[in-house]
Amino acid sequence: MELKSAIRELADQNHDLFVSMRRHLHAHPELSFQEHLTAKWIASQLSAMGIPFEQGVAGTGLVAKIEGSGTSGKTIALRADIDALPILEANQVDYRSKNEGVMHACGHDVHTSSLLGAAKILLELRPYYGGTVRLLFQPGEEKLPGGASLMIKAGALDQPRPQSIFGQHVMPQLPVGKVGFRSGRYMASTDELYLKIIGRGGHGAMPEQNIDPVMISAHILVGLQQLISRMANPKIPSVLSFGKVVANGATNIIPNEVWLEGTFRTMNEPWRNEAHEKMRKMVELMAESMGGRAELEIRKGYPVLENDPALTKRAKHWAEDYLGKEQVVELDLWMAAEDFAYYTQVLPGCFYRLGTRNEAKGIVAPVHTPNFDIDEEALKIGAGLMAFLALKELESSD
Repeated sequence: MELKSAIRELADQNHDLFVSMRRHLHAHPELSFQEHLTAKWIASQLSAMGIPFEQGVAGTGLVAKIEGSGTSGKTIALRADIDALPILEANQVDYRSKNEGVMHACGHDVHTSSLLGAAKILLELRPYYGGTVRLLFQPGEEKLPGGASLMIKAGALDQPRPQSIFGQHVMPQLPVGKVGFRSGRYMASTDELYLKIIGRGGHGAMPEQNIDPVMISAHILVGLQQLISRMANPKIPSVLSFGKVVANGATNIIPNEVWLEGTFRTMNEPWRNEAHEKMRKMVELMAESMGGRAELEIRKGYPVLENDPALTKRAKHWAEDYLGKEQVVELDLWMAAEDFAYYTQVLPGCFYRLGTRNEAKGIVAPVHTPNFDIDEEALKIGAGLMAFLALKELESSD
């Protein structure tokens, strides 16, 4: 049997099923680490297919496995995330979110239905391959500490440890039909910054009697930006952004305290740690020099995501074989973050992109927005390519 043709045929035959699964998930989103009904529904789908699985991994995660009929002892893993975002959906579609204020605005419904679709294809083809495919349905990608880290701690990669792992993510910048790969560094680390500036408030007309935390905050904001732009190696991508500033004063009231929240991202772990120390030192000394105090909490988030070069080279070649060379593109660096990075710290991993854009249909909205949607033709590729990569990797001697 020619597996590529068989997978394509199965993906076409089951496309309506993939769409219905995706629409069910889209209509019933749940927030990070609260995916109880989602997990129950995934379990029902796996049970219906006769695939053995374990529930309650890292809370609401599931781990399933499909064993081929051959003698190969190789194990590889496929991962999908299952959580949604706290966004009020604006799409007026039949499958619009029924959970007000919660939405699959990052495509995790696509990832989960694609993995279930790949599972169905792999199950149909069991007589034609050996080895084991482990399916990871992971909670909490959108929230620290990240469900991937918890899945690893819970043993999702143990007994036996897979030789490699694949994950895919929707990309609305990429037209449907195309996929993207990048070897080596691909996505940034992410850290959350919580900064408290403490002064002494009072009447705005008598600033000499006060220690103005608003002015201290302004200087610190500018100073931190200069720190990153002047002390970071220009060859290392680095981003520092503050999106929340709270100073509960008034036109004539200087407050006692100001709170700021932001994010720091980079693609170099040693510089990341160095920058943390430099930022702490700067905010403390700058506030002190102006008569106030500063407290900086850095919540360390996901690490840099690095795709294994050898695995990614193989996967890109197989994707060209499955879809055609013209449908596979090289990705640029991406300063967003993904907790799939935790898997790549312990296994050779490949995290690639699935095109979902269709300008003719008006499907152009970016992820994390109320109008995000996909061209559902992408589900054929999402399921089919994942199954093809799994089987090619099981066959591979690398």
